[in-house]
Amino acid sequence: MRLIYLQGMSPFARRAALLLTLPVLTGCTLGAKITPLTALEKQVNGLYEGVGSGPTGRVPYRLVLTVQPRGQQVSGVLTNLESRKAYALSGSYQAAGDALTLDTALFEKGEQHRGNLRGELKDGELNGQLRTVVFGKELLSYSLRLQRVTDAAAEPNEGTTRP
Repeated sequence: MRLIYLQGMSPFARRAALLLTLPVLTGCTLGAKITPLTALEKQVNGLYEGVGSGPTGRVPYRLVLTVQPRGQQVSGVLTNLESRKAYALSGSYQAAGDALTLDTALFEKGEQHRGNLRGELKDGELNGQLRTVVFGKELLSYSLRLQRVTDAAAEPNEGTTRP
């Protein structure tokens, strides 16, 4: 394929244009290798699995968690592995020493508030309370204990992803 823009240029101008585009193109490929994750994101973001214990018994859960240090926001997806229901999770966190205190809300189908998750995340373990919400009131309470399984910064070809 011929470069139409370069056809009307002198040979010197063509070479100069090509040489000037080379640093731009290589800069794009080098910039793609830089990870934008902060130390906190590397420490916290990832997949957590564990059990919730409450009035209906023991229920297995999986949480994909992401923190955004700007604004101290938390987001993710909490899945009840027994019923296969997934809930969008969003909220905030407070850093206290080497632990994070989470205060989040769970939503089903994008807008239906279905629960609240409050707890402490420390050393790859989340301990907290999951409370279901019906008609705007917290009803059932589950003690939740989740362990970190993988981190979000892991490369897919390292065998850390799950099917």
